[in-house]
Amino acid sequence: MAMALLDQIRSIFDGDPGVRKVADDPVLSAELLMLFRMILADGSVSESEMVVFRRICKEAFGIPEASIDSVIEYLNDYGYETNGSQAIALFRDLDVERRKLLARHMAEIAKADARLAEKEVKLLRRTLDLLDISPVDLVNPEG
Repeated sequence: MAMALLDQIRSIFDGDPGVRKVADDPVLSAELLMLFRMILADGSVSESEMVVFRRICKEAFGIPEASIDSVIEYLNDYGYETNGSQAIALFRDLDVERRKLLARHMAEIAKADARLAEKEVKLLRRTLDLLDISPVDLVNPEG
């Protein structure tokens, strides 16, 4: 109990730990921005897409559940400074497995609402091209 209170007090002075993690890691920021762009690609934000986004934040990036809303707010506030091409450029020099992971996460979000909108498909296709990733890599993780 005392540690939780101490963490809350530290959060007030130091900022949210999840937001700090994202702000301190340009590649993580870029990936989250790309995932958020996928959520917005079809023109609406579905609850199922947000559930997948939150799960990816927690499981893949270790962002605490309590920080995710603050991370989303951070992305909304500062994400306008980075366009999709700039975000993708950060991934070009990363190993192929890390690039495949981004593509898989984007595909997960696109499929979350049980329908693939044309704009989602276009964004995913363009991202795959820029990352030099084959669509086969999305269905065959071993590839």
